[in-house]
Amino acid sequence: MAIVKMKKLRLMVASSQREELLREIMLLGCVQVSQPPPEEENEQSLLSRADVPYLLQLKSDQNMLAGSLAVLKRYAPEKGGIGSLLSPLPEVATEVLLDERTKKEELETAEKILALDERIRKITIDRTARMVEIQGMEPWVSLDLPMEVSSTETSVIVRGTMPAAADPGQVQAALEAEAEMAELFTVSSDKSFHYMVLVSHKEQLEKAQAVLRPLGFTVMNAGEFRGTPAQIIEEGKKAIAAWDEEESECREQLASMGVHRQALKLRFDAMSAEIAQAEAESRLLCTESVSILEGWVPAADEPKLAALLEKYDCAYDTEDPAEDEYPQVPVLLKNSVLTRSLNAVTEMYSLPAYDGIDPNPYMTPFFIFFYGMMMADMGYGILMVLICLLVLKLKKPARGMRNFFELFLWCGFATIAWGAVTGGFFGDAPLQVAKILNPDTTFTGLPSLINPLEDTVMILVGSVALGFVHIITGTVIGFVDNIKRGEWKTAINDQVAWWVVFAGIGCLVLGLGPWVLALGGALVVLGSFLTNQGIGKVTGLFGALYNNVTGYFGDLLSYARLMALMLAGSVIAQVFNTLGAIPGNIIVFLIISIAGNALNLGLNLLGCFVHDLRLQCLEFFGKFYKDGGIPFRPLNIQTKYVSITNNKEEV
Repeated sequence: MAIVKMKKLRLMVASSQREELLREIMLLGCVQVSQPPPEEENEQSLLSRADVPYLLQLKSDQNMLAGSLAVLKRYAPEKGGIGSLLSPLPEVATEVLLDERTKKEELETAEKILALDERIRKITIDRTARMVEIQGMEPWVSLDLPMEVSSTETSVIVRGTMPAAADPGQVQAALEAEAEMAELFTVSSDKSFHYMVLVSHKEQLEKAQAVLRPLGFTVMNAGEFRGTPAQIIEEGKKAIAAWDEEESECREQLASMGVHRQALKLRFDAMSAEIAQAEAESRLLCTESVSILEGWVPAADEPKLAALLEKYDCAYDTEDPAEDEYPQVPVLLKNSVLTRSLNAVTEMYSLPAYDGIDPNPYMTPFFIFFYGMMMADMGYGILMVLICLLVLKLKKPARGMRNFFELFLWCGFATIAWGAVTGGFFGDAPLQVAKILNPDTTFTGLPSLINPLEDTVMILVGSVALGFVHIITGTVIGFVDNIKRGEWKTAINDQVAWWVVFAGIGCLVLGLGPWVLALGGALVVLGSFLTNQGIGKVTGLFGALYNNVTGYFGDLLSYARLMALMLAGSVIAQVFNTLGAIPGNIIVFLIISIAGNALNLGLNLLGCFVHDLRLQCLEFFGKFYKDGGIPFRPLNIQTKYVSITNNKEEV
């Protein structure tokens, strides 16, 4: 239950063996290949970054696989209901995953799937455009005049529209008054427009247009249409029918290709491993004959790595990182079955620095205890436990999701315990059910040690007291860490002095006199003088007084949220139960109570987690935590669709 000790690895291997070696290192799964710093590349001008020309092609091929799987999801969806969500990932052996004998066929299948999808997309675009053309031709269908005909030897034919409000007779009269050798014919009309054809002598076209333009006549662009409107419509319908048939065939082909889904998923994961190996190779510095690898390996895994490297023509050495290298050292946390669940919280905030403290063992009891206190309902806790056990047993999630569900499993047990203390079981559901079934019942509800609605002040005082214990625990951890680092002045100033101050305040409350508080004040002054210089001794004293007094006071008040969340959850549950009990019908009660409690459970699952997270990350971590750790990301096989049977999962 600590930060894993790391070794810095330097390795030189024959360039002809580097791909094979990287593959073996990936299968070993305990070496992080680092990016050489720029200054090292510049200093060693004889070295150059390894050329990995196939990396881009690998990524392109994987994108094609991802696209083909997305297409199959639309046209050949996987069968299965809610039960499929709890099904674990298919298990395969590493040698099966990395087998490349069928790679070419699977990439060709993916390419064909994408081609069919692209053809469907193109058909959709063309069909939409043709339907628009048909819609545009329908008002002209009675015109037995090819669209490409726009003039004769002496006349001009102009197709156009006029607003429906215009009177064709009046328009024709106005036209005849100015251009006697022009005539306007109405082809059809609808609610918006009159569709008209202007036939005019070429010499009088400008006069005719001058008359019609102010009246709203808009010229139609015939474009590249050929044939009469009726012919264009008929040809369009034939084309659409052909496209519909082709699209149906494409969809049938895609539906039938669902049988390739699992093979494509397997190939996608295999290419993830290839890409990881190629990216690691691109970080190496090399000459024509030698490649240099730098990275990190957990000290406990060094013997395994040494046994592997004995098979290759290479030279290597490992060493403990220097203190000035700590910011670059990757961090791996090793925890027990209980405390590893808090990795979900630590990683969400920030990993500890390599020379920092793993907070999980200290945070675990507080996080679980606080969460259970805020939820405080046996019914909710039982649901949490059952759901988490179901997911962990059936789904067998990967490390990150596993930690998350394990955390809520432990919190579920704490919720059950606190529910027993408060007598909450989906609020006061047992009491309301008893009253509906027997209005004269003497049942008053489940027994409880604390009633959130009646013992509010006691819960508030208890919440602040728990917060004080939480904060003091953080300062104790910080004190021990400061002593280990030899920073005893900081330990006196930041921790010991304020412990004495708190003890002095307690003595005042108990009537034991101000002497302990005075000693605490003296230690605060002493600590400021020990840790500051010059005028900073004075300004540091005032800063320490202000920051710590307001800081500790604000931190303690933050723990009132434990009481607030407990009270809110209990009240909301009882409100819904009361509403459901008003009709006096058990069926109505169950419907309203289940819906209301489901909503309350959802809100509390999130709300309690967020507030608990805040108490840990701000009030607790602020007393000792040094963050900024870089996560340890070894070169290994990361899968999305399958689970590797012979891979050891890190804790």
